[in-house]
Amino acid sequence: MDGRRRNPYELTEDTPVYVISVAAQLSGLHPQTLRQYDRLGLVSPDRTAGRGRRYSARDIELLRQVQQLSQDEGINLAGIKRIIELENQVTALQSRIAELQAALDGAAATMRQREAAVHASYRRDLVPYQEVQQTSALVVWRPKRQQPE
Repeated sequence: MDGRRRNPYELTEDTPVYVISVAAQLSGLHPQTLRQYDRLGLVSPDRTAGRGRRYSARDIELLRQVQQLSQDEGINLAGIKRIIELENQVTALQSRIAELQAALDGAAATMRQREAAVHASYRRDLVPYQEVQQTSALVVWRPKRQQPE
């Protein structure tokens, strides 16, 4: 949810408003077919207090998809149910990926800010120390001879 308060009378594609006879007409299916799909778990409409089915626009679209897969593609109802489950799973995973990507982007931005703060805190009067390698070489020092005057 985006944090804004929704109008309780606002209709969305998930609002259950269609009785079974209207849903059947909109989807081009018989009401008994809708009941069968409900029993099989293909489409699960909301229920009223009196247990009557109420279909949303999303449910109607799903009914049309089930009909198309069954009639045009020849897929049996068990296969259609599995397809719907997998599509729902893909949608959920895509949503989770988006959440994780947003969290990753936020963490990366925080890391860059903290790194910049550390770099800004460096003292500029310090120089890097480089360790001198010790060798076994012998250095002979001879003072310069002074020239007679």
